[in-house]
Amino acid sequence: MFRRKKKEAGPQCSAVIVAAGASTRMGFDKLLAEVRDMPVIVRTIDVFQQAPSIAEIVVVTKEDLVPEAARLCQQFQLTKVVKVIRGGENRTQSARLGTLEADRNVPLIAIHDGARPFVTVQMIEDVVAQAAKSGAAAPAIPVKDTIKLADDGVVEQTLERSRLYAVQTPQVFDASLIRAALQKALDDGAELTDDCAAVERLGMKVVLTAGDDRNIKITTPVDLLLGEGIVEEALRL
Repeated sequence: MFRRKKKEAGPQCSAVIVAAGASTRMGFDKLLAEVRDMPVIVRTIDVFQQAPSIAEIVVVTKEDLVPEAARLCQQFQLTKVVKVIRGGENRTQSARLGTLEADRNVPLIAIHDGARPFVTVQMIEDVVAQAAKSGAAAPAIPVKDTIKLADDGVVEQTLERSRLYAVQTPQVFDASLIRAALQKALDDGAELTDDCAAVERLGMKVVLTAGDDRNIKITTPVDLLLGEGIVEEALRL
């Protein structure tokens, strides 16, 4: 008698959703702005709720948004959310606080912008799988525009576009690595624009996976209009 072989479980990952920004360019709290009757932050968390590799979710947000974020998680039955905590003074501090709250038995940590609600489950699964192999991975898309390096408005150099990528989130890392890397960056007073930079400072290589043009970060009111179109397109498929 032959026994059916059980499907092996893939790598497991904690997700840290960083949503502690000031929304200064938006003029109002972009995380609570609705896209097709659903708040941005809820749309973001819900994709991670659906992803098989995500074991738990930690939400890091502004102190005054903690109760509302917790309420929304309960309202929309986002059951993988284990904690909603207050963020720090900057992105690196907030990410570090989130990683400290993640389960120490989960080997990987994904850090994602709370204002990127159009990430897909497939993108999450791909970058988690790559990080399980290489220790650090992030989705990215090739840069389409010609990029100039300038000083005080005067062009100094035209960069080789074929080697340039716009990096997105989630960025996924070995859990011990990213905790140590973020702490080192804070200790050194390093100003980082993303979490990959923290591990790059330690000499760690980050492997890029396929990003998506639709995985935009909601930053300005125009982005909300784009978001409406992205959702409408998805509903037609």
